[in-house]
Amino acid sequence: HSSGTKSSLSKKPPDVTKSHKMKTEHLLKVDDHDFTMRPAFGGPAIPVGVDVQVESLDSISEVDMDFTMTLYLRHYWKDDRLSFTSSTNKSMTFDGRLVKKIWVPDVFFVHSKRSFIHDTTTDNIMLRVFPDGHVLYSLRVTVTAACNMDFSRFPLDSQTCSLELESYAYTDEDLMLYWKSGDESLSIDDRISLSQFLIQKFHTTSRLAFYSSTGWYNRLYINFTLRRHIFFFLLQTYFPATLMVMLSWVSFWIDRRAVPARVSLGITTVLTMSTIITGVNASMPRVSYIKAVDIYLWVSFVFVFLSVLEYAAVNYLSTVQDRRERKMRERVRSQSLPCTCGISQTRTMTMLDGTYSEADTNSLAGYTEEPIVPEEVQADMHEVSDKPDHMVVHLSVSSESTTTKKKKSLRALNIIQNTHAIDKYSRMIFPGSYIFFNLIYWSVYC
Repeated sequence: HSSGTKSSLSKKPPDVTKSHKMKTEHLLKVDDHDFTMRPAFGGPAIPVGVDVQVESLDSISEVDMDFTMTLYLRHYWKDDRLSFTSSTNKSMTFDGRLVKKIWVPDVFFVHSKRSFIHDTTTDNIMLRVFPDGHVLYSLRVTVTAACNMDFSRFPLDSQTCSLELESYAYTDEDLMLYWKSGDESLSIDDRISLSQFLIQKFHTTSRLAFYSSTGWYNRLYINFTLRRHIFFFLLQTYFPATLMVMLSWVSFWIDRRAVPARVSLGITTVLTMSTIITGVNASMPRVSYIKAVDIYLWVSFVFVFLSVLEYAAVNYLSTVQDRRERKMRERVRSQSLPCTCGISQTRTMTMLDGTYSEADTNSLAGYTEEPIVPEEVQADMHEVSDKPDHMVVHLSVSSESTTTKKKKSLRALNIIQNTHAIDKYSRMIFPGSYIFFNLIYWSVYC
């Protein structure tokens, strides 16, 4: 009994491929028919159902205005010439080698730039034939197709692109191309994600396309809508541009006599804004219309440029004003020169006290009235008029108590005088108008 068991175990099951001597061509009767013609040639249009599984959205290119997609494209149709007898009613599966011997739909991608069927390790093609003649033809394709993008709202934009499928040779009278299960004919991998875009919607449509020379064709559309992520552009474009505009406002609080500080600050902000604008446009197609980001950057550039012009106006008007005041002082001094000759030495010394600046001396030169001096000091001055040394001591003592107050008031006066009226208004007008522009911009584009 044990020897019988060993002999039964040593027997191998029969090799079906060796015992089955019928070839595939004989089973499917490939050689008996002319597969250069479509099924039911000369009769009604053959319906070909299509469904698509999107494996990945590989890239979206704004410069080339195209997108690259990898997908599984499946066709369903019935060809009675491929029917065969089967006791189990199971389908038979073949690879791409049989496709070259039978009829398959000649579907192509409209507006495609480049496309290829994956061939690693062999051609990614599957053919499944059912006993009643129904055929499933599946292939894995990567296609790069054109997409007409509108950048008028860039980077706050949404783009809708379409991948279009159509029969190349057969019109709607010979081949009826349709979505096999409506919107459910399109399935998407949940892991699909893009760095710059959020995939909002995938849907299918179909319509007839007309060519003047060849006629009407069924065309299927895979439509998808993408919304651009704004955070990258906020971080790389909008925020730096806003900071540059705010940095240009610092110039309004700097002393108008500090020419190197204010000029270098203005030129630096202008050049930085130019660099930001150039960087954004380098990664965009050269469209002839204005984009949303262009509006923001160029308005910001104008604000920065106006801050430089503002200081040019302040500097020029200050120079003109100083020149005018200098001429008026010289005129007053020349007119009051005979009168000042009669002023006593005590008055002259009082006006030339050390607590006054040179400008104040010039402004006081025209006054012919007697200086305001306490009566006690005046009495002392009359008593010691013939003693000039004592006179200087009395004058310095009388003004010593108010020296610090005069210096503080003059310092505050200089600060007020060194801030031009244009600077005062610019401190309010520039930030206010820029905030108003931002409110309008973001309310329109968001």
